[in-house]
Amino acid sequence: MSANNVMSTAETGNRTVGAATARAPSFFRQLAGMREAGLITIIVALFVIMSFASPYFLTLSNIKAMLLSFSVEGIVVVGMTILLIVGGLDLSVGSVVCLAMVVSGQLFLMGLDPWLAALCGIGSASAIGAVMGFFVTRVGLHHFIVSLAFMVIARGAALAITEGTPLSLFTLPPAVKFVGQGSLWGVPFTIIVFVALVIAFDYLLRHATAFRKVFYTGSNEQAAAYSGIRTDRVKFLVTVLCSTLAGVAGVIYMARLGSAPPTFGVGMELDVIAAAVIGGASLKGGSGSVLGAVLGVALLSVVTNSLVLLDVSVYWQDMIKGLILLAAVSLDHFMTRRRG
Repeated sequence: MSANNVMSTAETGNRTVGAATARAPSFFRQLAGMREAGLITIIVALFVIMSFASPYFLTLSNIKAMLLSFSVEGIVVVGMTILLIVGGLDLSVGSVVCLAMVVSGQLFLMGLDPWLAALCGIGSASAIGAVMGFFVTRVGLHHFIVSLAFMVIARGAALAITEGTPLSLFTLPPAVKFVGQGSLWGVPFTIIVFVALVIAFDYLLRHATAFRKVFYTGSNEQAAAYSGIRTDRVKFLVTVLCSTLAGVAGVIYMARLGSAPPTFGVGMELDVIAAAVIGGASLKGGSGSVLGAVLGVALLSVVTNSLVLLDVSVYWQDMIKGLILLAAVSLDHFMTRRRG
């Protein structure tokens, strides 16, 4: 081999190594800039701190309790995240969860097959989503106003059906109770359902053409309409999806608790919105991810569990959650302005 060839080969190798070296810092910078990476870091830090602060934190029973506490609420967070991406907001999810529980429980007590009763409960939630979608897309009202009204309507319907008295459902068949209380291979069935829904919707948001329209509509609705996307239809379907997932969560809660209290889910909408925003969903629409939302709800669950183990008053817990929500919204506003 000639000297020129050797020099040429060496230069080529140096350029390859240099390019790889340049790409590596760029990759790590992008990784560090991801909201998900930051959330994972915070959650790991909390785990380390709490492992020293409380001997009960890293026990298997406590970790299982944390997973169960956010798995059902996480189903609602998935729907809320997709709605936030399209530019909407749903304040009625807590009331819709409660109404699905009450409708399913009341129909079961009236003699209807429990599985059919559960489908009717989910159907009632979907119907509320459809009505809200109609007022948003056809009447032209804002999601905030419509969902605020239905937060009161759904809660009032739950109170009217039960007359303010919790429904006792301990006679539910074992197969139905299994949905909220059973386990497969040692893993609670509720967590399996939650993980399956997260994987499915995360994949759809990243790869399905239909779900890409959600991002286009939330980013710039007018431009999306000019490109041929039926933006009203997208907003309508996403509103129905959010309420339907709330209904699914309501049925699982009913099976898990063995009852249907008409006051269940009060304040849930704040936790759900906080988790979605902490996970990277923008209140202005156009951005967000299911994975980030799941990490957001996991972070709130770890914080709540830590406060309980540290014997912090429940009143302080609510205030701390409110401060976390304020910090998340402020961060979202800052990042939106920075991108702009």
